[in-house]
Amino acid sequence: MALDWKNLSFPRQILPAIAVVGLLGAAAFILAGLPDRTLSDPEREPPHAPADLAAKPRVAGSGVVEPSSETIQIGSALSGLVTGLYVEPGDRVGEGQLLFKVDDRAARAQLREARAAITESRAAIAEAQSARATAARQLALYRQVEDPAAVSRAEVIRAEGEAAAASERLRLAQARLQAAEARAGSARTEIDRLAIRAPIAGEILAVNIRKGEFVSTMGGGGAQPFIEMGQTSPLHVRIDIDEEQAPHLRLGAPATVSPRGAANRQVEAVFVRAEPLVIPKRSLTNSAAERVDVRVLQVIYQLPETNGLFRVGQQVDAYIPAKGDGE
Repeated sequence: MALDWKNLSFPRQILPAIAVVGLLGAAAFILAGLPDRTLSDPEREPPHAPADLAAKPRVAGSGVVEPSSETIQIGSALSGLVTGLYVEPGDRVGEGQLLFKVDDRAARAQLREARAAITESRAAIAEAQSARATAARQLALYRQVEDPAAVSRAEVIRAEGEAAAASERLRLAQARLQAAEARAGSARTEIDRLAIRAPIAGEILAVNIRKGEFVSTMGGGGAQPFIEMGQTSPLHVRIDIDEEQAPHLRLGAPATVSPRGAANRQVEAVFVRAEPLVIPKRSLTNSAAERVDVRVLQVIYQLPETNGLFRVGQQVDAYIPAKGDGE
């Protein structure tokens, strides 16, 4: 039967047909935009306890590798231009070894002036000693004369005055010598303070200055330290234990430590100490279930020699034995 377009009604026939087509198109669009929900193996396994630890009572924590001396931030007592830089990251240095030097030309000029003043003061002391000896001999000759008429009283008074003046000049020259020596000592101290040396034997971890840069002692709280160093043989790991888990911790027991993302590479770390102060949590694991509004007990362990498995600043996962029911 032929369709009679003249008899078609828009509200009764055409409009419902348009609605049906629109619904079908919307359904097709929605189905095409649905995400792929097929299951697949994850590219990276989430962190989990090793199989041999999963069944044992344990306390888990995360930590950061640090030098056994902790990180020492080297600064400068005086501001100035860096004229010499003698270390690079990775260098091992001995205690007292020169790390960098700040411009010391002004201090050395003061030292030269002080040394010249010392030489001058010593010459003045020698002259005063000679004058005092001469005046003392002259006075002694006058006093040995038995005839009062042979030497006038004025000559004796003048000789006594010359002897006293020579003694005063000697004391003044000696005081000037002490002042010059003090200035020389102060200049040598300034020169020594401008030569920055290693406080302990260790490894240079970071160098944040360059030769020719200006170092200032007025840096703010966020300023980088000039040099970071520490004793990296052995290494320590600082493990954060949530305060709610701290009472269950068996202090003194060795810990099983593995680098973040390498749970199969485990080492046994030796207990060193537990920090007496419980502090706010700082080390985060980025876990969705992690709480950051807690305080943590920091426990320090010593890592064995592992041929570069651990580096300073590296994050680790740690498992520490927990107390039993009767403990």
